[in-house]
Amino acid sequence: MRKRKFGTALTLFLAFALLLTGCAGSPGEAKTEEKERDASAEIMKADGTIRILSGSENEELEAVIDECSQATGVEIEMDYKGSVDIMRALESGAEEYDAVWPASSIWLSMGDVDHLVKHSQSISMTPVVFGIRDSLAEELGFKEKDVSVKDILAAIQDGKMSFCMTSATQSNSGASAYIGFLYALLGKQEGMTAGDLKGEQLRADITGLLGGVERSSGSSDWLKDLFLKEDYDAMVNYECLIIDANRQLESEGKEPLYIVYPYDGLSIADSPLGYVDHGDSQKEEAFQAVQQYLLSEEAQSQIEATGRRISANGVSDENRDVFKEEWGIDTERILSPIQMPDADVLMEALNLYQTSFKKPSLNIYCLDFSGSMEGTGEAQLKDAMSQILLQENASRNFLQANAGEVNEVIFFDNTILDIERAADDSDEALAQLYQKVADFQIAGGTDIYNAAAQALAEASSYDLEKYTPAIILMTDGVSDYNYQTFQEAWDILGIDVPVFSITFGTADPTQLEELAEATGGRVFDGTQDLTEAFRSVKGYN
Repeated sequence: MRKRKFGTALTLFLAFALLLTGCAGSPGEAKTEEKERDASAEIMKADGTIRILSGSENEELEAVIDECSQATGVEIEMDYKGSVDIMRALESGAEEYDAVWPASSIWLSMGDVDHLVKHSQSISMTPVVFGIRDSLAEELGFKEKDVSVKDILAAIQDGKMSFCMTSATQSNSGASAYIGFLYALLGKQEGMTAGDLKGEQLRADITGLLGGVERSSGSSDWLKDLFLKEDYDAMVNYECLIIDANRQLESEGKEPLYIVYPYDGLSIADSPLGYVDHGDSQKEEAFQAVQQYLLSEEAQSQIEATGRRISANGVSDENRDVFKEEWGIDTERILSPIQMPDADVLMEALNLYQTSFKKPSLNIYCLDFSGSMEGTGEAQLKDAMSQILLQENASRNFLQANAGEVNEVIFFDNTILDIERAADDSDEALAQLYQKVADFQIAGGTDIYNAAAQALAEASSYDLEKYTPAIILMTDGVSDYNYQTFQEAWDILGIDVPVFSITFGTADPTQLEELAEATGGRVFDGTQDLTEAFRSVKGYN
């Protein structure tokens, strides 16, 4: 979980009052009318601190949030998590938070079972689109016509394109795109039923489409960063993040992405900001001051300048050059989004994505049983493995195994102690593998590089075109420095498998970060962010 704090005791004294001199457009008539009513009102001021649980895409708005804190006198703490995390937090009461700011209202409607959220308003909107390398979009003929999801499926089946996408069970952009795919393949725009999801043709089409996912992640912002580091054909993401990616690509003299809006499967993120009512009137006043500022003319213009839309009716002249036509952006076209299905159908669709529709995962866990892990580290590691291998636990966070998934465990110290593999993807086989982990005992020294090299060798024995592989090092990171061992295996085997690390005990992440940087992985603190770690690992898969 990433946290940012905006505003200090000093900035409270520097907070200033701003007059609204006009009204900018915004998503929905209700918001526009409210802004017109408040056009001449002074920006609301309040004391105190509010904690906002937010989607990662709002990291792009940190300059606006910082100015909001100074203008209102409210100290703002932003905790960035995935959409499922936000939904789960609301389900359990969100006691640690004063507000939620997910990418889409669907996570509020599904998570707010106790009806705690009030004053919810859309801050901006952005469609979920395909960003395709400009030359490839030209080659595919996507620049001369309206493109359907089936056109994209045909390009994938013909071997002409693959793409990156966030996990549908971890991120709103992935979930929105996935639901749009389902509607398009069903030939409808609304009214999806549980019965629709059972069709054999739909299963064949959606597995074929998701088979084109070359790389994924647990968050939209990280997917953008991952795309910029590597050489991929395309990515599915928010229009605003693809605009940001294009700015960076062009600044580096690289080919930009051409934005394609699938006309039969388009979804729009409406970015609702809502107050979580815990009965604290001072917090509510502080929230309303923050929300009022973000809906002000000045803030809305700044938000639009990041590539987000603030109106369903085009963009302002002031920011028109942000939405470049040469990138495929058409601000004049009418965006016709799909209608999200009922909550029970949506949950069934997400479960099918996780267990049946997406490409099988190949997970190779490297478990550190060296002496430095004895005690707390060992207990934390074994508990962590129970969260991913015991399917009753895993299903709570959409982390359960999918059809055809492979799970291997490499036990190591400064040598390879043992290698075990689940017999299949069944709950029983995974529980048996977990029991072997639970029974294993601490041994001697540590060599994470030898273990990672062995994991690469294990991965190389599979047809990786049929899987999405990941190596997961679970360790305290205290190791002899034998990086050359891993580098030689990487060079000889020539396979692209990310190394994710999850740390326990008194961890030193230095060497683990080197492995992550070299392979496109990440490092997580398993004592603080275990669920986020597994979501990112399974998001890749």
